[in-house]
Amino acid sequence: MNILGIQGSPSAVSRSASLLALAQARLQAVASASKLISVRELPAQALLHAQFDHPAIRRSIVDVAEAQVLLIATPIYKAAYSGVLKAWLDLLPQDALRGKTVLPLATGGSVAHLLALDYALKPVLSALGARDILDPVFASDVQFTRHAESGYTPLPEVGLRVDAALQVLIDRAGEDRRHPFHRQTQQEFS
Repeated sequence: MNILGIQGSPSAVSRSASLLALAQARLQAVASASKLISVRELPAQALLHAQFDHPAIRRSIVDVAEAQVLLIATPIYKAAYSGVLKAWLDLLPQDALRGKTVLPLATGGSVAHLLALDYALKPVLSALGARDILDPVFASDVQFTRHAESGYTPLPEVGLRVDAALQVLIDRAGEDRRHPFHRQTQQEFS
């Protein structure tokens, strides 16, 4: 399973980054490959001016095309996902997420931001062709412990929700190992 993490926070150290790291770590045993795109590290000029031909933007689009699973993490600001993530999503081809499994991950100041996943992020993912969107995981700021050296650590209750959301992927990976013909047939029709 080729997994791509998309870190949509404009901050270098963030709760959403730690949530994404947790999800990627949980999938390590079933990942054949795992990459990370930190959107904040892409050239700002290329993002804001929609420079589709910029090498870093082209590379990120290729990474999406090669991935089977996308873990998309973002903080929620003003009832929506981050602007830097929006700028990058706008550069993806129309059906870039078709045939991919997507897990939205988000953090916010309070549970009042929870619905931003359903009303802001999921419609954009669907517009990009995603049909297999796993149950999103949202964690509020109080569900993280701050560490001076390592950033943030999600509380165990958040880890349980991440595990529950990822279980379908872990089950699929087990199915594919037991039934290689099924996996080959799925790839032919994707």
